[in-house]
Amino acid sequence: MSLLTAAPRGLHPLPSLLVVAALLGLLPTAQAERADRQAPLSFSADTARVDDLKAVHTLSGNVEITKGSIVIKAAQVEVRQGKDGHQIAVASGGARRATFRQKREGLEEFIEGEAERLEYDSRADTVKLVGQAVMRRLRGSTVADEVNGSVITYDNGSEVFQVQGGATPGGGTGRVRGVLTPRETPAAGGSR
Repeated sequence: MSLLTAAPRGLHPLPSLLVVAALLGLLPTAQAERADRQAPLSFSADTARVDDLKAVHTLSGNVEITKGSIVIKAAQVEVRQGKDGHQIAVASGGARRATFRQKREGLEEFIEGEAERLEYDSRADTVKLVGQAVMRRLRGSTVADEVNGSVITYDNGSEVFQVQGGATPGGGTGRVRGVLTPRETPAAGGSR
């Protein structure tokens, strides 16, 4: 395993961010669960306010949303539904952080993340984690890869992470960090 940082001292962070994105792009090319896009969005919460006229659902208290293999948990979530049926959910964690989890198609792997705020867009098939964001790829229950930053955007369709640094409230440097585990590849003819 290796620890990657966004930019060594004195260097611009963009090239290193591109390296992290490229390395993450080299992960196995399994898609997120295809059935998730067409699955209904189900929720449970302590309270719900439904505005049918505006197509807005405001959920509060121990909110859990499921959409196929997608699970979002947060203190509060606002779900907006477009006229074409797509859904946008904005989750905030409150005292606990907002979390996201989704199974990868055909594998015993999951993508999961957590942040102060989470934005899920079913049309774009993206998840944006804002504020002390962490995104992980798990093989079973073992963390295989992890990235940390101020903002992480994950495109479920292309399986590309974009990680941004930025100043942190505690006065930290806001550098992007990550750990990548080598991919398991079948040995060709018993040699490497």
